[in-house]
Order: sequence, then structure tokens, then C-alpha cells
Amino acid sequence: MKKDLTLLTDFYELTMANSYYNLGRGEEIAYFDYFFRSIPDNGGYAIFAGLEQLIDYIKNFKVTDQEIEFLKSKNIFSNGFLNYLKNFKFRGTIYSFKEGYPIFPGEPIITVKGPIIDCQIIETVLLLTVNHQSLIATKASRVVESAQGRAVMEFGARRAHSYDAANYGARAAYIAGVDGSSNTYTDYKMGIPALGTMAHSYVQSFDTEYESFLAYAKTYPHDTLLLVDTYDTLRIGVPNAIRIHNEFLKPNGYYLKGIRIDSGDLTYLTRRARKMLDEAGLTETKITVSNSLDEYLIKDLISQGAQVDSFGVGERLITARSEPVFGGVYKLVAMQNKKGEVIPKIKLSDNVAKTTTPGFKQVYRFYDQNQKAIADVITLHDEVINPKEEYLLFDPEHTWKQKIVKDFECEQLLHPIFIDGKLVYNKPTLEEIRQTKKEQMAKLWDEVKRLEFPHKYYVDLSKPLWDLKQNLIKKYSKKGK
Repeated sequence: MKKDLTLLTDFYELTMANSYYNLGRGEEIAYFDYFFRSIPDNGGYAIFAGLEQLIDYIKNFKVTDQEIEFLKSKNIFSNGFLNYLKNFKFRGTIYSFKEGYPIFPGEPIITVKGPIIDCQIIETVLLLTVNHQSLIATKASRVVESAQGRAVMEFGARRAHSYDAANYGARAAYIAGVDGSSNTYTDYKMGIPALGTMAHSYVQSFDTEYESFLAYAKTYPHDTLLLVDTYDTLRIGVPNAIRIHNEFLKPNGYYLKGIRIDSGDLTYLTRRARKMLDEAGLTETKITVSNSLDEYLIKDLISQGAQVDSFGVGERLITARSEPVFGGVYKLVAMQNKKGEVIPKIKLSDNVAKTTTPGFKQVYRFYDQNQKAIADVITLHDEVINPKEEYLLFDPEHTWKQKIVKDFECEQLLHPIFIDGKLVYNKPTLEEIRQTKKEQMAKLWDEVKRLEFPHKYYVDLSKPLWDLKQNLIKKYSKKGK
């Protein structure tokens, strides 16, 4: 799905870049972190997605002559800067988490190091790409977890906010564990299984519901799944589905695959429908439900005894309706001087959560002997953690909260993606990313995955990084400097 996204950037990225260039600062090396401050829906975790599209954007970045002429017409950019843009290619180094990994507030998910112009120009697309897909992947993961092993289908294309939101939203949802999508394009382009049968309009187009069911069964005898709530689910719909099985499918060697209910009291209707199907000998016929579902409704349906084999989830997933913003930000954390020394930078705020963590960093994830994640620790980039030695974990805000861990394993989470503009990362397939997500979710405690009041996963700072941050806070808070 290649597109020309070169000018998809906030205008101030270009005005800053123009200024850096004209001041002779365009080659100064900067370090930026992408991170987020809070988990949508007050959840216990988020899921990282969107790295593949960011890579493709950077690889394909090229400013055309037509775009240069457009920028020239704004009458604010120097000719030197516009000539510089003509030959622009990203020269920076990027470190990132792998797609599909659980992520937590405050930790750098992506670090960009490079000439400051390069770092600024990619900011907007980096944010919109990763924020959107991580938001949908997080929502979809919550839905999938709530389904407790039952199949989940993403049905949201028609409610998505744009073409790209439908396509990349389906991708993010598939990473998170949905079994397929109603979106045929994503099957064609990405291999996400396209799923779907009929709408109410199909049933209404025939003189009777029975005729519509029979026509559909004759068309798809191997895959007959009937929408039974167009007129009266229990009085007409389910009996007609059973009749189709007995009068056409069974005599011809086929079996009614399933029914779908899209309205009404889904708990009551599925329990009654299951009883009717079982009494007719259709114990293998599956029941699918849809109708503005989300993780909370799915959890309630299951707890109330609804007889559901699979869920179709649309608008509330593809738009993350309950909290439709993933608050990822992109902040300068260091500059490099002419001697090659990394000079940490910090942004202070009266809001503690908005005070940034300075410096060039790495993130380690600690696991216990059962391969369950204990905590993430943000360190300086060149710090090495030895799992054979005890390690002191402490809350960076409430430092008296401490824990010594031993006999642990740890994993570096920031991996090189680009080095000096060259792609060094072997992009995994979508199926591999999906499997990564599944494996990494199994390493989270169930308490972290609770929908409501989840256990807060620990994200700590190493002692050297904590000391650096405190020293900079003291330095820059004195006399308001």
C-alpha cells in the first residue's frame, strides 16, 4: 500500500528544519524518544504496532520537484534548504521494540538518533503510524482476552475513520489476535483472512426468509452460516435454519455450519438458540454474535452464560471508541557535541508525568524463573545488566519502594532498525508478529491483563539513569533556568 507521504508532516517540522539549516545546525546529532504516558481505558498494558509501516515510509521518503515548487511558493524557505531537501534521505539510526510486544508508560519504545533535521522530519508520520496501530492493537487485545479463547472477527471497516484506518486497523487487530476481518482488501494485500456471509438486505431481498436461506445454502453448501434475526430470531429464524439443514444440507451430505445473531438480548437468544439446535441434533452448529460489541459486553455475555462460539466486533474496536487517542509523544532527550559526547536534555513540568527522562537509553525486561515478566528497567544505553548478580529494583517516584531480584533473566527491548540510514532489521511477517504478541502476552501475569483495576506493571529507572535525571532536575529548576 505504497503512498507518497513526503509532505504528510506538521508544518513546523519544516520551519524548524529550515531554521536549523540556515543556522548551520542541520548536521548536529540529536536523540529523540517515542513513548506514551498512559494506557487507554485504564488498562494494564498496551501493544506496540506500526513499525513495518514506519520502516516503509522512511525507505520510500523522497521529495519531488513538484513538492519543492509547492514549498517554494510559501515564500519562507531558503533556496539552500530547498536544494537540500531535493536530495534528502534519512541518515539516522533507529532503535525500536519489536511489534507485538506489550509496552508500558514512560519507557522509550522507539529511539531516533541522527542529524536533527532528519529526526524532526519523520516525527509526524512516526507518531500517527505508531499511535494509531498501537491504539487498535491494544483495544483488539483486550477484546480477544475477554473472549476467553473464542474466535473474534474484526467487522469494523465501514465504521473506520478512513481507508487507511480500516486497513491498518485490521492489521493491528490481527496482530493482537483477531481471527480475521470483514475487509477483503487486507486479505488481498496482507493475507488477513477475509470473513463474512450475508447481511439483512440479502434476507429481505427474497419473498421469505426460508427462500433466502435455501438460496444461500445452495450457493455455499460447505460454508452455510445464516443470519437469523431479520424478522424473529427464535420463532422464525432458528427454525428456518434447522429446516434448511434437514431439508437440503443433510440430504446432500452437508452440515449447517452456523447461525449469526445481530440484535436483541444476546444472552437470552443464544441460550435458547443453542437449546433448539441441540434438540434438533445440530450440536456442532456454531453461534456467532455481533452488534456493537466490545470487551466489556463480551465479558458480561460470557459471565451470564451466553452460548457463543465467536464474536464479530466492529465500530468499538476499529475506532477504539471508548478512548480513541493513544497519547504517544516524541521528545528530544539528548544532543551530541562536536567531541562526540552525548549531552542529556530534559523537559521539566509541574506535572510530574510530563517531566521527560533524559539521555540515550536502553530498556530491559526482567523475567522470573517461570518466564513471567517482573518489571521493565530503563537504563543508560551502554549499561549492562548481569542476570547472574542481584539487582535492586526501585520505584523512580517513591524510591523507598524497593525489591532485590535474583535468579532472573533479562532481555534488551530496543533493537537496531536503521544504522546511519541503512535498514539492518529483517522485517518479520505478519504471522510472525502475531505469534510474537501471543507469546509475549503469555509472559504477563493475569493480574496485569485484568480489564478493570489491573495490577500496575513496574517500569523503573536504573540507579545511574535516576541520578542523571535528578541532577538535571536540580540544575534546570534553579532560578528558573
